[in-house]
Amino acid sequence: MNNPKNKNLNRILTIDDNQAIHEDFAKILVKAADEDTNLDDMEAALFGATMPKSDALNFKLDFASQGVEGLEMVKQSLAEKQPYALAFVDSRMPPGIDGIETIQRLWKIDPALQVVLCTAYSDYSLQEMRNLLGDTDNLLILKKPFDNMEVLQMAHALTRKWQLAREVKGRLHHLAFYDTLTNLPNRVMLQKRLTQAMSNALRNKLLMALLYIDLDNFKLINDSLGHSFGDKLLKLIAGRIVSCLRASDIVGRWTAARLGGDEFIVVLPTIASEHAAAIVAHRISDIVSQPLKLEGHQILLTLSIGIAIYPQDGDTNENLLKSADLAMHTSKNTGKNTITYYQESMNMRVVKRLTLEAELRQALSRNEFSLHYQPQMDLQTGEVSGLEALLRWHNPTLGQVPPLDFIELSEELGLIIDIGAWVLRRACTQAKTWIDQGLSVPRIAVNVSIKQFCHPDFVDDVKQILAETRLDPKILEIEITETLFEENVINLASIVSQLRELGLSIAIDDFGTGYAGLSRFREINVDVLKIDRTFVNEIEISTSAQDLIKGIMALSRCLKLNIISEGIETAAQLEFIRSIGCQYIQGYFYSKPLTADGTEDFLRNPPQIGH
Repeated sequence: MNNPKNKNLNRILTIDDNQAIHEDFAKILVKAADEDTNLDDMEAALFGATMPKSDALNFKLDFASQGVEGLEMVKQSLAEKQPYALAFVDSRMPPGIDGIETIQRLWKIDPALQVVLCTAYSDYSLQEMRNLLGDTDNLLILKKPFDNMEVLQMAHALTRKWQLAREVKGRLHHLAFYDTLTNLPNRVMLQKRLTQAMSNALRNKLLMALLYIDLDNFKLINDSLGHSFGDKLLKLIAGRIVSCLRASDIVGRWTAARLGGDEFIVVLPTIASEHAAAIVAHRISDIVSQPLKLEGHQILLTLSIGIAIYPQDGDTNENLLKSADLAMHTSKNTGKNTITYYQESMNMRVVKRLTLEAELRQALSRNEFSLHYQPQMDLQTGEVSGLEALLRWHNPTLGQVPPLDFIELSEELGLIIDIGAWVLRRACTQAKTWIDQGLSVPRIAVNVSIKQFCHPDFVDDVKQILAETRLDPKILEIEITETLFEENVINLASIVSQLRELGLSIAIDDFGTGYAGLSRFREINVDVLKIDRTFVNEIEISTSAQDLIKGIMALSRCLKLNIISEGIETAAQLEFIRSIGCQYIQGYFYSKPLTADGTEDFLRNPPQIGH
């Protein structure tokens, strides 16, 4: 029954207690190799003479004398993965179960089986059969004595229907469980395979590993060369990943899947040690990162891979995937093109970030932000030359949150536009209040993020805030980082020009830490350079830091820019800065950032500075 030659035959089972009926079916359905068939000729007439002949009439016929015997044969055929396409079932087979019960039990075993009920009697009406068997298109009724051609037509039609149903089911199965682009298992199939692998590992007390793979900078390729190009590239990468696993000498049964986008998963069901997962990950990374040429483009790709080990990194599908995902994102955030094992601290960081994100989204509406102000001093006059407004966030749950923890996050979440507008309005309002009180505030400096500065409405927002607060534009200074000059913002010069036309000044914060070309400073007019505190901190220990600061001073003189030295904390730093002719300073040596009330006291009673 398990002969490979029979795999292309349509298996038919005849269940009848009459041996003569078996012989009749054999004469009708089993054709000789050199026998012409009318049905082949009919198909040629219907579909054209060029249509290839079908195997539909190549039947493999088996016989059972009783219903129970037929049930066992159907079970056996499924176990051997050579199921029957069709069963002819006699309605009466004493002393065993009758045809109706046989069919009911056959469909419990194999619901796809096509059935012809053969009867010479009217034991059941059509309605009674429907009530017993249900409405189905898998059943036809053949009246005895039957016509040979009628039997042949039924066999031909029902086996062809069975074949088509299997083909459709196969295609639907592929669509449901496999990625249409790469033909790798999709997320649904991955879950099934992962469940099986974890059950096996638990049962046999084995280690298994999950690799979470993400292509670095794939979005850039997709955006620049098009999605069609990106799809072709993904297919090539999928092929490379699979080739690594097939060639591996330490991987037995494995699953490679595509989650979607540029993310892939590799399941290693059995590993001898945790280190073995890294060996496979490195092999995949090395192969994928080899240059490839596609449609005339030379492509170099790298991977960020996260590794999670079962059972310690997760005892469920969801937890293991989450752990590997966290490890992958850690690889991304630490420079990409790296492989990272999951650690519990990653989960703690994610929980912290989610909490921070949830609180940050509501901080503005809850009025949790405030401004502190750090004085800037004029070394020549000994007077306050300005104030820098610094954003602070105090949350009832989190306490005082450092700016480094929430400024970048607010940019990622798109909150920086509203927060930045609040800072600008509050700083201008406060400066105007102090000026109206007769206090000297020559300048109020406000840091502006790249996203806020490049926003289409930024210049109009500045105009509106200045109009609302009635602050003299000459008092306001907008601070932007040097990295803005590296972003290749097309309209940067235009934005700066419009702001300076309003009368305010532009300062470059953290100068010296970026890589902006000097040509950009010649094209774009700014007013102030602020020497970054990292250079000032090394004045007392590094001559190269001193030389660098001197170089910045020389540059500022050439460009006719003012210089402010940030981070002045010691007398030695102050003396050096004064000796090279830097006029303006800012730092803890004279004052830390102060609350609004503390700043007001400072303005009323500024410290004495020796000239």
